[in-house]
Amino acid sequence: MPKRRPPYLHSERTRHGARVWYVRRHHGGRIRLRADYGSAAFWQEYRAALDAAPALVASAIGKSGTLKWALDRYRASSAWATLSLATRRQRENIFRRVIETGGKTPLTEIDDDVIRDGRERRAATPHQANSFIKAMRAFCAWCVEEKLMTKNPTSGVKLLTGPNDADGFHTWTQAELDRFEARWKVGTRERLAFDVLLYTGLRRGDAVRVGRQHVKDGVISIRTEKHARGKAGELVAIPILAPLAASLAATPTGELEFLINERGQPWRKESFGNWFRDVCREANCPGSAHGLRKAGATRAAEKGASERQLMAIFGWTTGKMAQHYTRSADRARLARDAAQLLLPVQATNEKRPHLADGAGENPKIAGKSVE
Repeated sequence: MPKRRPPYLHSERTRHGARVWYVRRHHGGRIRLRADYGSAAFWQEYRAALDAAPALVASAIGKSGTLKWALDRYRASSAWATLSLATRRQRENIFRRVIETGGKTPLTEIDDDVIRDGRERRAATPHQANSFIKAMRAFCAWCVEEKLMTKNPTSGVKLLTGPNDADGFHTWTQAELDRFEARWKVGTRERLAFDVLLYTGLRRGDAVRVGRQHVKDGVISIRTEKHARGKAGELVAIPILAPLAASLAATPTGELEFLINERGQPWRKESFGNWFRDVCREANCPGSAHGLRKAGATRAAEKGASERQLMAIFGWTTGKMAQHYTRSADRARLARDAAQLLLPVQATNEKRPHLADGAGENPKIAGKSVE
């Protein structure tokens, strides 16, 4: 007979198969238990959650009113649950470091100077610094909503300017596309990843999910992954073009997902992104998965794709990104046409000098008349 589970203790499996445990009284909020199941720390968290929910004892979650205490409450909230899995994973790493360095700091002492100091400690890597600010901004906004803070201390802290901020990720050039195709022939996992990204326009998080279950009558139909703020993705429908069809036919794939790792297992998008960057280097290409998506959008726009067509392919909900590509393509076309106007005007009817009387006549017959 199975052992009866302690009261209010629940578990569920994530989409990756990991089991997570939490305490929930009736219809109240869930309190995540983060220690290993069955360990002394796990039962300490369980008892503390029952006795003092949602604030656990200092040894388990943090003393009431501290930064660690508030962060643990935030990560057990519905605001946290609505974030995409990738965003939660990224911010877990950020908050883990924050707790290590300042978890015991009273929440009332977290002001804009503290946030700015945290940004400056990460200034050598602007992307990480900005990720820190964004994570803290969302957390502090939740604290204000929960009346744990009177104002958001991140509101006056600016993001840093990074190397990709002007034009974003590097957009692959045609020469780079050719180099990659020359290095990785059809039939390799590397080439299939390239073809999926280029000929579907999917982001890496969707590219690692797409598979046979999404294909019907030669068309891929897939709902893109949730946005960072938890908003549902868009349903996109993309015909399988001939280069991708040939690549799929020549390359081993998974039972469901098209893209698999060297062990035959589906990719996690973070691991896939790192792997694909490495194979790009082997082909002497500076690009990335996202840059390949941009190359596809650029190619489509230059061939005359409309804003609505680009939105349908790439899953954009507004015309802002589509306008960026169509305007760039239009600007290039207009520039090519306008450049001809810089050339000097070619004279078609030049004025010729008047000849003097008798000029050009043969002197031997000059003066003779014709009767």
